[in-house]
Amino acid sequence: MAPLRSRRHALLAVPVGLALTASLGLLPGVAAAAPQPEPRAKTAATDGPLLSYVVNTATDRATLAKVKKAVAQADGSIVETYGRIGVIVAHSKNPGFAAALRAVPGVQSAGATRTAPIAPAGTTDVGKPEKVKLPRSSAAAAARQQAGGAEPLEDLQWDLPAIKADQAAKINPGSRKVTVGVIDTGVDDTHPDLAPNFSRSQSASCVTGKADTSPGAWRPYDPAEDYHGTHVAGTIAAARNGVGVAGVAPNVKVSGIKVSNRSSFFYAESVVCAFVFAAEHDIAVTNNSYYVDPWLFNCADDPDQKAISESVARATKYAQDKGTVNVASAGNSNFDLAAKEITDTSSPNDHGRPAEKRKIDPSVCLDVPAQLPGVVTVSSTGVKSAKAYYSNYGLNQVDVAAPGGDKYQVPDLPAKDGRILSTLPGGDWGYLQGTSMAGPHVAGVAALLKSAHPKSSPQEIQWLLKAQADNPGCPTGPYDGDGDGKADAVCTGNKNVNGFYGFGIVDALDAVR
Repeated sequence: MAPLRSRRHALLAVPVGLALTASLGLLPGVAAAAPQPEPRAKTAATDGPLLSYVVNTATDRATLAKVKKAVAQADGSIVETYGRIGVIVAHSKNPGFAAALRAVPGVQSAGATRTAPIAPAGTTDVGKPEKVKLPRSSAAAAARQQAGGAEPLEDLQWDLPAIKADQAAKINPGSRKVTVGVIDTGVDDTHPDLAPNFSRSQSASCVTGKADTSPGAWRPYDPAEDYHGTHVAGTIAAARNGVGVAGVAPNVKVSGIKVSNRSSFFYAESVVCAFVFAAEHDIAVTNNSYYVDPWLFNCADDPDQKAISESVARATKYAQDKGTVNVASAGNSNFDLAAKEITDTSSPNDHGRPAEKRKIDPSVCLDVPAQLPGVVTVSSTGVKSAKAYYSNYGLNQVDVAAPGGDKYQVPDLPAKDGRILSTLPGGDWGYLQGTSMAGPHVAGVAALLKSAHPKSSPQEIQWLLKAQADNPGCPTGPYDGDGDGKADAVCTGNKNVNGFYGFGIVDALDAVR
């Protein structure tokens, strides 16, 4: 976890309690009494920590206006109003702010998006990156690329042939009319493998809950720490330009929508902003390799968690209704998301209060955004097309699978490393593993499908992803992901649909045929 730091703009709450006025009538012949202080209306308490809230309301103008007024009366300040989906982002120091808003007619839910004051993280990669250097002779690498169409580091990318992306690129590398939005820690658009395909007009920072499109706002804060989004972007759309690596869809555009703050937390207001921004900027696919902090699972019986889940669900649905395919990573805890009970020991994770051990039902306590309706949920595989040891899974919870890397599944030479090689900030390349790395493979294939079928709806693209996937089926014996001789997970289902792979591992070649 990164040290706690913040770059959020703290919006000061302005009390709006109005003093009641009164006039004293004087009776004839009676001396005037000494002036008395006028009674004042009780104002909301403002002695709590400054927190961010999401308020979910009806979408009509009258209700929105009434709720905005109630926000002010409860000593809150509005950061942004997403009227089309009925979500208001607000800040307040009033400990009773959420309760006050829940009592307002027209408010369906309201809650704090964090437990710590505004001042890590839910990304789904495992471990720190290991950097890789380019071959010494750049001239030789360029000549090799021109002769065989392979990038200088492509021999190390076992994941591309695993989903036939190398073959697909020769038929259709993707359309320039298709953009994949990387909702993440920011993207280094100056990287030589990303610069040719980067779309600045479709990029922003949504960290505060309000889109900032100023130049460079989408870039990572600290290249040494905030490398996650740049790695994801390279897997999707690193250009075939004779430099470094190749992406699954090397000719589509890619944009960065930064949602993590300086402490690498992904809060609901930032994610809501990102999905709305994507929907309104013609982004065909979003990649979401994270979970929304501070709760690994958001339970409907907790008012704050319910508000978080509902606000993000409204935003993902809005994006889908606008034509966007939303792809999300399943997570790295080796959880069975179809189980009746899961023990969560990591929530809340933002240090506002100690994490608690709780048993949750994943059918009502959702991993957001992965388990939201309409979102493509992705599990991770290694070079042997087996479930990665860390990957979450679950029958009817995972839609498709893709390479995310697995240090226990080692490829043949020359690849050598079972993790995923992609771009890093500052013009570097490096290995990472996680469902974070599986998601962008699916986002890339979805972009190829959208390129081949530009008029298809998000639902049709999802259907094609599943129909074209190749399913290894459940293992014939016990699944021992880490090789310690103990069974680590149980696969249920059949050859067509099962808990480890959903409908199967995505196929880039079928997508472009």
